[in-house]
Amino acid sequence: MSGDVRRLAAGYLRDGDPTGWFEPLYAEAGAGGAAVPWDVPEASAHLRAYPLPPGEGRRALVVGCGPGRDAEHIAAAGYATTAFDISPTAIELARSRHPDTAVDYVVADLLDPPGEWRRAFDLVLESNNVQALPASIRAAAIPAVGTFVAPGGTLLVLAAAAVTGDADGPPWPLSRDEVDAFAGDGLTIVSVERTAAPGSPLHSRWRAVLTR
Repeated sequence: MSGDVRRLAAGYLRDGDPTGWFEPLYAEAGAGGAAVPWDVPEASAHLRAYPLPPGEGRRALVVGCGPGRDAEHIAAAGYATTAFDISPTAIELARSRHPDTAVDYVVADLLDPPGEWRRAFDLVLESNNVQALPASIRAAAIPAVGTFVAPGGTLLVLAAAAVTGDADGPPWPLSRDEVDAFAGDGLTIVSVERTAAPGSPLHSRWRAVLTR
């Protein structure tokens, strides 16, 4: 993860605000003073490799959407897609990047989401979001993700499984026990795969599929 991320995160973590650094990161990046390492030209390679079933108007939710690349990919598969981020600047960026989008970009907090989202989405994507959260709140964030999945719906989890070099986060890669913990609130694990991520400091990644 870039030095900008760790610099900002460290200060907010010291102050007891483990999610407060997302907004200043996007704000600094917008002013040319920082880089958002996950602001890349395409949707996640591991999402693009996943065989999404046709959306056909079914509802999808993207957790921690950032600039919106993953959300746009899912919407292109036919899903009526909602995507949220805790950072208002990230949501503004997503809307400006995709002015003709069908995605509903929303400012929201994973730990305090709109009540109407509970069990409301046929597909939920958690991609690299929880891994940016420290252990102090991760135990609450992981089960919160599954509450969005509708009966018969699917949760797709993509996350780092290992890092090299400096072990200080973010990101803090997920253990297998943490991946399994997404199976709360009545969800069932369909598959958990650990795949290689060549050319990346994140040498391997999880891809987990769960259903209700």
